[in-house]
Amino acid sequence: MHRKTISRRGFLSGTVVAGSLSQFVLPGDARDYSGAEPWSPSAAQLPQPVSPASGKFFTPDERKFIEAAVDRLIPKDEWPSATEAGVAHFLDDQLAGPFGSAQSWYMQGPWAKGEDSQGFQSRLAPAPLYRAAIKAVDQHCRDKYSGKGFAQLSTSDQDKVLKGLEKGETELKGVDAKTFFTMFLQNTIEGFFSDPVHGGNKDMVGWKMIGFPGARYDYRPYVLKHNQKLDLQPVSVAGVDSFGAGTPPK
Repeated sequence: MHRKTISRRGFLSGTVVAGSLSQFVLPGDARDYSGAEPWSPSAAQLPQPVSPASGKFFTPDERKFIEAAVDRLIPKDEWPSATEAGVAHFLDDQLAGPFGSAQSWYMQGPWAKGEDSQGFQSRLAPAPLYRAAIKAVDQHCRDKYSGKGFAQLSTSDQDKVLKGLEKGETELKGVDAKTFFTMFLQNTIEGFFSDPVHGGNKDMVGWKMIGFPGARYDYRPYVLKHNQKLDLQPVSVAGVDSFGAGTPPK
């Protein structure tokens, strides 16, 4: 949100690097990859891309909140916004699956309040956390802004609400504001930069923005080309551009 002091590209690129140590790395479903060297086209069993159809998790009203909020975290400039890059699709799919139910997490007590350095401490799995937080934030907005929900606010007022969540200054009913915002921001970044097979990063816009060439089969020709701009078109792990459409670049 500090666009005057740091560029969007610089912020997102730095956050992606830092995100490798995040406590909110999304657990991926098991994928079957077959084939061996020497590799030949179409010899491997490719992962099936996520369908971009909405409505797996979010209600229509929740979807309005999500699209408005992610577009304030990653707004449109010379690059597409988060919603244009498919982040809402990504979140919808992830929250409807194992990540949303915290399938691989330990979610039992004790429930003593933890330190920030200990990471996620909520009793709520991500899906119910999102659902409770969206409802609570919209109610907070209606109470403060003459009956308007978050999606109906001006962008400047939306930024004020998000900053209040980020700092933990906003009191929400039934959910911790800072806990929600921390997860929401991390998941939004993941949706913008993850492989398109997961529903986000449409047309690999996130990878193109930071110059990441993707899941290419063989990087040996480029290993010794240090500090050189390669201008390689990114490739998905499925060898497609986005949502299963297109063909792999040669």
